[in-house]
Amino acid sequence: MENLIPIIVAVIILALVLWLVFSAIRVVREYERLVVFFLGRLQGSRGPGLVFLLPIIQQAVKVDLRERFLEVPQQTCITKDNAPISIDFLVYSKVFEPETTVTQVTDFTGASQALAATTLRAVIGDIPLDDVLAKREEINNILRTKLDEVTHRWGVKITTVEIREIVPPRDIQDAMNRQMSAERNRRAVITESEGTRQSTINVAEGDKQSAILRAEGDKLSNILRAEGDKQSQALRAEGYGTALSAIFSAAKEVDDKTMQLQYLDALKALAASDSKTWIVPMELSELTRPIGNLLRRDGGGG
Repeated sequence: MENLIPIIVAVIILALVLWLVFSAIRVVREYERLVVFFLGRLQGSRGPGLVFLLPIIQQAVKVDLRERFLEVPQQTCITKDNAPISIDFLVYSKVFEPETTVTQVTDFTGASQALAATTLRAVIGDIPLDDVLAKREEINNILRTKLDEVTHRWGVKITTVEIREIVPPRDIQDAMNRQMSAERNRRAVITESEGTRQSTINVAEGDKQSAILRAEGDKLSNILRAEGDKQSQALRAEGYGTALSAIFSAAKEVDDKTMQLQYLDALKALAASDSKTWIVPMELSELTRPIGNLLRRDGGGG
């Protein structure tokens, strides 16, 4: 039994040494800080990396610097026009001064949730129901600004506030549904009338273009017809002129004997006809006189 006492004492001393070593050495991650107190007095923050502390004399509180979110459950608020609505939202925050966060607030999460609920009621109480439903982004900015004014003295920055759901009363929901249905019907009627109007305009425009094309076609056809008639008249006139020129040229080459032979042929044709009455132009006697003289001359010589 006496031999076990030194072993027990050695084990106790070893355990105490190990406890002191583990208490003195802290590993701080990149997103963490240690707020160190020396005999209860604030010394500052340390980290990241390996941090050595004096056991018992120095105490440390670990603070997470990552952005966190706080879910605020549904809160019943009264709008400016006395309409009760239920709103729940999220608050995103980040610690920027670990020492202040540790020394200025006991429970940051609980304090933030209570502050968010009261601030929400105050903000919604100054806004009518229609604006609450329509201006969600503006309400988010107002809440973020007002919350940040308070949490800044806690060393915490409010980065974002997002309203997740707004639930109006049942009767207001029914009225909104009827309003949306009426609005959809109005838009459908407007769209249909616009379509009919556009269709009528398109038909009228098509008829106009068709009439213009028909008129252009008739005009072109008349022009082509007139041009054809003009060309035909010109060709006929040219043919008449050519014929007259040929006749005139042939007439210039005709002599007295040729004319006499033509008249003799005419007399022969008259003699062959059944008619007993002849009308002989005076010019014929003049033309046949040389023939008679020729016949008398030939007879006297005989």
